[in-house]
Amino acid sequence: MVTITISGTPGSGKSTIGQLLNKKLGINYIYSGEIFRETAKKYKMSLEEFGRYCEKNIEIDKELDEKQLNILKNGNVILEGRLAGWIAKKNNINALKVMITADIDIRVKRIIERENGEYNNRLNEMLKREKSEEKRYKKYYNIDIKDTSIYDIIIDSSCKKPEEIIEIIIKKI
Repeated sequence: MVTITISGTPGSGKSTIGQLLNKKLGINYIYSGEIFRETAKKYKMSLEEFGRYCEKNIEIDKELDEKQLNILKNGNVILEGRLAGWIAKKNNINALKVMITADIDIRVKRIIERENGEYNNRLNEMLKREKSEEKRYKKYYNIDIKDTSIYDIIIDSSCKKPEEIIEIIIKKI
């Protein structure tokens, strides 16, 4: 049984890696960011607005985190999420914790490729989202999201093809 968490910054390639690992290993892949996006739509808010709302309403983060914890406890899963590695660490769940990073310019271009938009607008949205998440995680959990010491592997996807990243992860397993 293999349990993998994939964390990283927006646009770093987490979803691509999670989906490819799912195909390669045949392990269930769950993207916690989709749950967050769907909840934002339910509240009729943009991600930025919803992030600010979550800063004042801890119950939403707690609900999402509880779902992730239950998923990790069942094991044999690839869970992608900003806090997935931290949830595994804080709950002593045996998981390979992967962090994917990338240059900010590359991340913005990937987001535009995926979701369209204008460079400066997407950059500002991304930076506001990251700041909001950093603030919430520190306030609610005393987690410094920039602390990468908990991860088993940290991979910069800026100059690597997804297939190269998959091979690095599989070798570590």
